[in-house]
Amino acid sequence: MIFDTHTHLNAEQFQDEIEETIVRATELGVTQMAVVGFDTPTIEKSLELSRNHKNIYSIIGWHPTEAGSYTKEIETRLYEQLTLPKVVALGEIGLDYYWMEDPKEVQAKVFKRQIEIAKEFHLPISIHTRDAMEDTYQILKEANIQDIGGIMHSFSGDGEWAKKFLDLGMHISFSGVVTFKKALEVKEAAQVVPLERLLVETDAPYLAPVPFRGKRNEPGYTKYVVDEIAALREMSVEDVAQQTTQNARRLFRIGE
Repeated sequence: MIFDTHTHLNAEQFQDEIEETIVRATELGVTQMAVVGFDTPTIEKSLELSRNHKNIYSIIGWHPTEAGSYTKEIETRLYEQLTLPKVVALGEIGLDYYWMEDPKEVQAKVFKRQIEIAKEFHLPISIHTRDAMEDTYQILKEANIQDIGGIMHSFSGDGEWAKKFLDLGMHISFSGVVTFKKALEVKEAAQVVPLERLLVETDAPYLAPVPFRGKRNEPGYTKYVVDEIAALREMSVEDVAQQTTQNARRLFRIGE
């Protein structure tokens, strides 16, 4: 049993074959997943999927590349949606200095506001950070994020950065990037994260792992992330799958 903690099964790339994708995932041992919505259409689709499938959960929030479109009306709707029973985290939120759709100040304001909301609901957060590691770290540190915790989604830093975010109380989630031959820093991080704070994901349809790199990713391919981490840590695939699933269920408070 594997838990894909961050997937976009709500993306248009899957719109004509959602059920088939879920079946393929199950055949590869990926039996639970969190579908992430990051703007109005993807949030609505995530909620629909979690409502209609027993083992699908929703993570919803406002992505940093959408920060400029965050309004009071969107926030009011978000408050309503976060009360739904299968919403397990707020995200993906954070900073993106690669695309820079909005100024840093705007991104930071929306990021900080959503952290406040997550604290109100006592929900963990899922963090998107791209070319913004230091600023992301400082905002999380100042927010005393250990009160709710969360996930550094598709972690791209090295072992030292992993330890810094772990010290804040965050979990570290690895995507298909960990399987890339030249991703040596990410491989290093995957070896130093304590087992009880380790998570796996696909970020599908993006970042497909080896041997599918460059093709459309899908939730079932979380299996290849588990395989790689097991090899790096010299553990059994079964133990990595079991531990990361337990970690996800505990963080998301599933089955309590």
